[in-house]
Amino acid sequence: MSDPKPEVGSVAWVDLTVPEAETLRDFYRDVTGWNPKPVSMGDYSDYTMHTPASNHAVTGVCHARGGNAGLPAQWLIYIIVTDLDASIARCVELGGKVIAGPKPMGLQDRFCVIQDPAGAVAALYQAG
Repeated sequence: MSDPKPEVGSVAWVDLTVPEAETLRDFYRDVTGWNPKPVSMGDYSDYTMHTPASNHAVTGVCHARGGNAGLPAQWLIYIIVTDLDASIARCVELGGKVIAGPKPMGLQDRFCVIQDPAGAVAALYQAG
């Protein structure tokens, strides 16, 4: 049985973006019991973190380089939207700003990182 398709408006994923992913990968492995699995980013690896019992992927630990270059150390939520371009336009209209992207994710998906009027950041994610 497959998981139901995530609903628009739900949080689809959470990444931790930091300058040195290995250090925080090991920290969360030791604190939470998560099992890290490398994800090749070309010349370095980011990591998905899996639960110890079911091996379910629950989060990512990523380097602040490549597509994440310039992002501050933070937990970043990815919120599913129907139309990324329309959501970006509405964000800007309402006093937010785009701080990264929009960028491709995989072959058809797209995302961007926004900052809301209070200064908090989140990613908007549109499946292809």
